[in-house]
Amino acid sequence: MGNLEVHGMTKFSRHIDKLLKPKITEESVVLDLFAGCGGLSLGFEAAGFRTVGYEMIEEAVESYNVNLKGKCFKQFLTVGFDYAEMDKIDIIIGGPPCQPFSRFGNQKGIEDSRDGFPVFIDAVKRIMPKVFVIENVANILGRHKWYFEIIVEEFRKLGYTVDYQIVNAVDYGVPQNRERVICVGHKSKFSYPEMVERKTTVRDSIGDIMYIVDENSKILTPRQDEYIAIYEQKSHCITPRDLHEDQPARTITCRNLAGATSDMHRVKLPDGRRKRITVREAARLQTFPDWFVFSGTEIKQFNQIGNAVPPLLAYKIALKVKETYNLNLKD
Repeated sequence: MGNLEVHGMTKFSRHIDKLLKPKITEESVVLDLFAGCGGLSLGFEAAGFRTVGYEMIEEAVESYNVNLKGKCFKQFLTVGFDYAEMDKIDIIIGGPPCQPFSRFGNQKGIEDSRDGFPVFIDAVKRIMPKVFVIENVANILGRHKWYFEIIVEEFRKLGYTVDYQIVNAVDYGVPQNRERVICVGHKSKFSYPEMVERKTTVRDSIGDIMYIVDENSKILTPRQDEYIAIYEQKSHCITPRDLHEDQPARTITCRNLAGATSDMHRVKLPDGRRKRITVREAARLQTFPDWFVFSGTEIKQFNQIGNAVPPLLAYKIALKVKETYNLNLKD
């Protein structure tokens, strides 16, 4: 267990705690649309940018404002909304709600009232930032690719070069397999972050706490264990869906943190019992620092974590955006 330290944290989690401390060094303002609890903004603040966010869920707004240096406003966004400091915004980032495009939803896409792309496009049209970044589920390049291509063409009409590709967070140091589309609009050139040589594992992230059981631990019942066994048998599951120390985690989502038993993220304890992972364990697997405090009930905290962009991935993207931003300033 050489990756653990005596202070109750793994080396990796201690590294994250230091790396992702907000440190504002840039004058430019980053506008974060559909900001959630601030996973994307946290990465940009750690890279030196000042942020301003907009989010409609109260508890997520509270989490953002408690932990980040930037200000997040509770607001349901509509086309034509006037954002704070519009004349100072140089970069727009955001993850428009993914439910219209997720494989686990109704996949109504453009017909879903939660589609946030019209708001994002409108903000880009009126502010004309030097760079913008969009994060969304990989499935938007599947069944909904025709709609995504329309969105990209709208940006190109505004004079932006648009790069997009599916990235897996595990390739950038996040201890979790998480495929998402990262789309970047700019007017110079952009390169995606370099991939890591070694994947970060569950042990690297939560090896110091994953087997701890106390009065707050949620232990699965025999009935739940039986349900999981039936599910895995029917789905021809070769590898149990428990967390495995020597591998990255499965994708963290709202659904598998506080939802269905069969898909639940859990740890198999040495005595054979299963423990549902805690808020802090889920947060670490998303690369939130231990000092990051989530507001609201446990379910609301899980939802904030599951919806977030892993801050470590956001930080690495932000560093590349900074290179592109500086090139734009020279042009």
